[in-house]
Parts: sequence; C-alpha cells; structure tokens
Amino acid sequence: MVFSSNFFLLYFLPLFLLAYYAAPRSWKNAVILCFSLFFYAWGAPVFIFTLLAVVVIDFYLVKKMDEAKEAHKKIYVLASVVVNVGLLAYFKYANFFVDNINGLFAAIGWNTVPWIRIALPIGISFFTFESLTYTIDVYRGVHKPLRKLSDYLLYIIMFPKLIAGPIVRFAEIAGQIDSREREQWETRDHVLTGLYRFIIGLSKKVLIANVMATEADRIFAIPSAELSMGLAWLGIVAYSFQIYYGYSDMALGIGRMMGFRFPENFNNPYISQSITEFWRRWHMTLGRWMRDYLYIPLGGNRVSKRRMYMNLWLVFLLSGLWHGAAWNFIIWGAFHGLFLILDRLFLLKLYARIGKVPSVLLTYLIVLTGWVFFRAENLQQAGAYLRAMYTFNGVQETVYAGPELIFFMFLAVFFAFFGMWKGVEAWQDDLLNNEARPRSYKYLFVPMLILLVLCLAYTTGAHFNPFIYFRF
Repeated sequence: MVFSSNFFLLYFLPLFLLAYYAAPRSWKNAVILCFSLFFYAWGAPVFIFTLLAVVVIDFYLVKKMDEAKEAHKKIYVLASVVVNVGLLAYFKYANFFVDNINGLFAAIGWNTVPWIRIALPIGISFFTFESLTYTIDVYRGVHKPLRKLSDYLLYIIMFPKLIAGPIVRFAEIAGQIDSREREQWETRDHVLTGLYRFIIGLSKKVLIANVMATEADRIFAIPSAELSMGLAWLGIVAYSFQIYYGYSDMALGIGRMMGFRFPENFNNPYISQSITEFWRRWHMTLGRWMRDYLYIPLGGNRVSKRRMYMNLWLVFLLSGLWHGAAWNFIIWGAFHGLFLILDRLFLLKLYARIGKVPSVLLTYLIVLTGWVFFRAENLQQAGAYLRAMYTFNGVQETVYAGPELIFFMFLAVFFAFFGMWKGVEAWQDDLLNNEARPRSYKYLFVPMLILLVLCLAYTTGAHFNPFIYFRF
C-alpha cells in the first residue's frame, strides 16, 4: 500500500485516525498494531507470517539473552543476528547469488543451477536493520528488553516507517511506546504539526516527484544509441529529485499524529559541499546505522589511515548492497566510498579553497553521476548513459520541456537548494522543533487544504504513481 494512493488517503488513513483518536488510552497501541498488520498484509499477504515468526523468535532470543549469564549472552546475540541476516540474505540476495553463479557456469560450459526465483518481501531491509539494532543495543546494555511481545511487534511493524524508513533505533522511541502523550486534545498541536508535515510530503511526492519520475523513466527508456547529451542530463537531474522528495516527510508526519517523534532522515542533502557532508544529510538514519554498527566496530578512525580507508570503502560497498541485490548498486556504494576517501586525501582542502557555491555544484555533479548506477537497470545501461552524459555522441535531438515540467522542475530546484541562503536552515530547524510554533498553524489551514485537494485530484486522474523504495 502506497502512502500516495487513493486507497490509503481516502480509506486507510482516515479510518486509522478515527479509530486511534476514539480508542481509550490503553488501546491506542493495539489500534496501531492492528492497522499495521493489515497494512503489511495488504502488500505482502504471503510474507506476513514469515515476518511474525521472525519477530517472535527475535523477541524471545533477546529476552533469554538478557536473562543469561555473561558467558552465554554471545550465543543468543549470535543466534539473533544469524536469524535476521539469514532472512535478509535468503530473500534479498539468493537470486543475485544464483544468477551470478549460473552466469559463471554458463561461461565455462557447465550446467546451470535450476532455481525458482524468490519474491522480495516489502520493507525487509528496514525491519531487518531495526531488529538488529534492538538485539545489539540490548546486548550492549543501551536499554533493557521489552516486557511485552506486542510492544516489540509494534516497534518493528509500525506502518509509517515500515516500507521506506526512517530506520528507527529502539532506543530512540522506547519511551514513546508506553509514555507518550496519547490524548487527542492533549496533543492537538502535534496532530496539526504531523498533518501538515504529511500533506507537505504528499505534495512533494505527488506534485513534484511523480512529474520528475515520468520524465526520468521516459529518458532512461530511450535506446542508448539515440540518447543525446542534453536528454541524458535532464533525465538524471529529474531522477535526483524523484528519489529525494516526499517519502520521509509523510512517514514523520503520520508518526507525529500518533505522538511519535521519528528521527529526521534528510536535511537539505543537495546543498552539501562534499560527499562527506552529503552523507551527513542524506538518509541520515542509514548513515548513522552504518557508522555505529559497522564502521566503528571495524575500528572507525582509531586504526591506521590505510585501514580506515578500507573500512570506509567496505562499509559503503555494503551500503550499496543493502539498497539492492545488483552489481550497479554495489558500484554505486563503491563510488561513494571512493569519494569519501578522496575527501580525506585532498578534496576537502580543494573545496575550502574554491568556496561554497562551486563546492555545492561539484558535489551535486558527483552525486548525479552516482545516481546513474542507482537508476540504471544494469551496468551496461549505466555505462552507455554515462557516455551520453559526458561525451558529445553526435545524436541530434531537441530537448523539449513542456510547461508542466518546467514549472515543477523550477520548484524542485528551488526547494532542493534554497537551504543555501543564510538563515534558511535555522528557520527550518525552528519550524520542526519549536513547540510554540504550532499556534500559528491556523494560518496554514487553507493552503494545506488546497494542496491536499490538488494531490487527491492528481492521484485520482493519474495512473502513474511509482514508489521506488519498494525496490529496497
């Protein structure tokens, strides 16, 4: 079920909010859990039982680990990690592994391995990482395990964050599961804050990202021999905005309406002045997860420079693989890992010398180049697309942009880069975190209502509503 679909907007979300606010305080978590189970079963009815089985196993393994003697704790944590990583490896990477083995066998003349392809459960990458954080943090003593299975199930399967993140660590919301303010009238300001955040995210997704997706898909479908340089650049710029706009805002908005404060996931990433800064602003919950559960355990910055560079590169190889089981995702991760190393070697000094605007433009150029690997169906297409971007291939094709594309491209560029102006980021932080601010939200009611109506009109009349995070 997609947040920007008519079924979600007109039926699921209104019914959920009605049930949630009408329920007694002691039943509100049960309402979230029931609707979350329905939400997941709607999109993956076959896999809901697999998810529930793994959650139950994980819950009791961690409970036993907490009760065990110190010498036996590692056995339980290892078992939990094996269950979660094994689940992810089987469902997400088995096809990739067998395809590569069969490709190798075919090249040397051997018989290929017969294989029935495995379907990918939605959201598996997100809930696997959240399960691992729960296990590892309990083992490290960051927090105590939950007493009730229903609370753990709620943490894992809560529908706003289930299919597109953010990756929420249990320690970040542990206190909110039981002790958040839950009464509608006690939290009406937070409800408005969440509702407006959701509508803004929905508008970004429906009115900007979908338009960008239409153009990106059209251009990436053009045969490489017919792709001009101008079209190639237009396509990848459109894709960079398609993948950025809307998703986390909707999740954070719904969470806020329920009284949950999920961590921010994006912070004006396209105004970054280096790839190092980009990864402090882009998919921040994934970056922090990779840092705390992979990079630091591998030694972090405490090892030799050569080892540190290798650790960085390895972590981003794995980050690419986390996004998708294909070589182009692995290359994308390696590409970003390379530039993180180059930042430390000399690029950060170069950026400091050339100034803010050139640094932002150069970083965005690097990010766009990386997005080609991320968007392309395979390495062959990625290579051909990059050649079209960076060489004058002689293809003569007029780059036509209609009024709708020009208008929404302008909005996309403006909102992606307006954080460069002095004071804008401070204003954004105040808008998100200042508790006195919701009182002024009554003035936003009419604009938000107009945006919501526009989004509903668009989703009703359009048949194109991609949700690319299903790939992960």
